[in-house]
Amino acid sequence: MSESSLPLPSQVLATVEELWIYPVKSCAGMSLPEAELTDAGLAWDRAWMVVDSEGEFVTQRELPRMALITPSFKMGQLVLRAPGMLALHLSLEAAEWPVKVRVWDDVVQAYDMGDLAAQWFSDFLAPEAPASLKRLRLVRFDPEVRRLSSLAWTGGREATTQFSDGFGLLVASRASLADLNARLAQAGHAPVAMNRFRPNIVLGGLQAHDEDRLGPMHITTDEGVARVEAVKPCARCPIPNIDPATAQSSPTVGDTLHTYRQDPRLNGAITFGMNAIVLEGDGFVLRPGQAVRADWRFD
Repeated sequence: MSESSLPLPSQVLATVEELWIYPVKSCAGMSLPEAELTDAGLAWDRAWMVVDSEGEFVTQRELPRMALITPSFKMGQLVLRAPGMLALHLSLEAAEWPVKVRVWDDVVQAYDMGDLAAQWFSDFLAPEAPASLKRLRLVRFDPEVRRLSSLAWTGGREATTQFSDGFGLLVASRASLADLNARLAQAGHAPVAMNRFRPNIVLGGLQAHDEDRLGPMHITTDEGVARVEAVKPCARCPIPNIDPATAQSSPTVGDTLHTYRQDPRLNGAITFGMNAIVLEGDGFVLRPGQAVRADWRFD
């Protein structure tokens, strides 16, 4: 009997509530009515990345204004918009010359997207950029490259990703956000939206932080049952403190999480959501409303 034909887990029943991708790493995301699952995560997620003149990746950690760059897809193009800028149109098939870039500890082959894209990003981000980040480039992931997630967290299984921080998917639950917002309200702070946490799959029907304890998730699609496994808690940097609508930062979110989400598995780092890998379902289409089944994980 093949693994995909085994009975579905029955302890936990949830639903796919939202699907998000972030075509340019650390820029704004897109909520989608459907998304193709690939071995490396959702199609077009973190397929492009901003780098400095040395090929080192750049994020909202250094340049919060990246949050104001919004992507869309139109007629075979990635369209990027930002306040005060003409839209940048990039063909989904475009790639200029090969370059090597670094994302965290990985040096990978990529493609530079040309001088126009470089100037667009440099012009928009220059007002807040230190001298070392005045000259920026946009690069595209080389689809022939196999960038692997940490084998220590995948149990030795080879799982690929593009320009994400380390894993192909990030899974969070609506209940976890509601719990955080209740704590923020109790302290007199405004609620925050899920896009602060940049998930790919938002689950409904769970209790707060149940996603931390799920075994492999079986998602029922029209093409068959896709299997996704949460493998590592997502340690949180300062990015959730940045308001995606204004690019202004406040420590409120991080400080609140610090009071109840310190994770001993990550030496006390604050966590929200789970990094996940794709086990099965390359080419399947995910949609909100699809059923998700899993068993509890005890480890």
